[in-house]
Amino acid sequence: MDSSMTTSWNVSSSMNSTPPMQLVVSGSASSASLGIAILSLAFLIGFPGNAFVILTILLGMKKRTVTCVLILHLAVADMAVLLTAPLFLHFLATSNWVFGEGICKICHYVSCLSMYASIFLITFMSLDRFLAVAKPFLSQKLRTKVVVLGIVVAIWIFAALLAIPMPFYRRVIHTSVYICLPFHSGPKHIVFQYLFESIFGFFIPFTVLVTSYAYIGCRLRSAKFQRKQKTGRLIVAIVVVFAVFWIPYHIINLIQVAGNLASGSKAGALCKAATRGRPNVTALAFFSSSVNPVLYAFAGSGFIRSAGLGFMAKVFEGTASEVSSVRKASQMLRQRSRIDSTELEKIEVKTESRTVSTNPTDDGHPPYASPMD
Repeated sequence: MDSSMTTSWNVSSSMNSTPPMQLVVSGSASSASLGIAILSLAFLIGFPGNAFVILTILLGMKKRTVTCVLILHLAVADMAVLLTAPLFLHFLATSNWVFGEGICKICHYVSCLSMYASIFLITFMSLDRFLAVAKPFLSQKLRTKVVVLGIVVAIWIFAALLAIPMPFYRRVIHTSVYICLPFHSGPKHIVFQYLFESIFGFFIPFTVLVTSYAYIGCRLRSAKFQRKQKTGRLIVAIVVVFAVFWIPYHIINLIQVAGNLASGSKAGALCKAATRGRPNVTALAFFSSSVNPVLYAFAGSGFIRSAGLGFMAKVFEGTASEVSSVRKASQMLRQRSRIDSTELEKIEVKTESRTVSTNPTDDGHPPYASPMD
């Protein structure tokens, strides 16, 4: 496939994590209308919702837990991508990108940055709870403002670095109108972008998530820790929702990669399937930025009557006592295991001493030695 054919093919089939681009490329009025509807709904729900979360934490909470700080930064990441929605809505309504190539690249960079930051923050939430269960004493030492803020800053820096390739694969093309589109110089660049994005933006962190929560579940079940954990369920809900919204997107990424690695009719079929599926899955991924505030509202519904607009602060305030109780349960389990181990050692020592005392030799010879020697 030569360079011109590759560029032409990419303009019609490539796509990053922001849905409006692909909806415009598809060229149908129904797709543009669907894009406008999804983006408008996401913005109307997500923008005020995430703004309320940010203001609640910054202005309504004096003591912020680790989970609370992570939820704050997760809301900031969601807000960042939602702020690009008005630009894409204008693009969908007019079919013309009037903001220039620089803004085109920045918008998609922000979208990619938000994806990485979100999954890394959610992964840090799971590791925080994993450490509280697996290493409760170490968790207590590390759970300081300095350490947590340092890790959060590192997450943002790492996410910013991983998102750097995105602007290089975006370009404004002028035909009768200006359109901000994906642009790759060859199949290898397509494979690199989508494989890199899926490995670092989903598969590695999500494996950590699943492993952490599997261990936590087994550990607390063995400790018979039956206390209701609203915050724990809230974090699990955040993880599940993120997976539901993003797994289809990364499956399409893998299909796109497979199509560029294959040859013949199989390659064409895979690329066509990715092209058809990408508008829906990218719209789903974009909408994920507006869902978390809805989850917080459901989690805090019991506080609405008593706390009014401060109900969400009540939800976040519960994270401190809950993680503390999880840590205490883990400590009790470890102490119980140590006590059981000590008692078992004592029993083994007593058993060995009894064995020696019941098998003495009467003639002064060592045990099992022949008196004829």
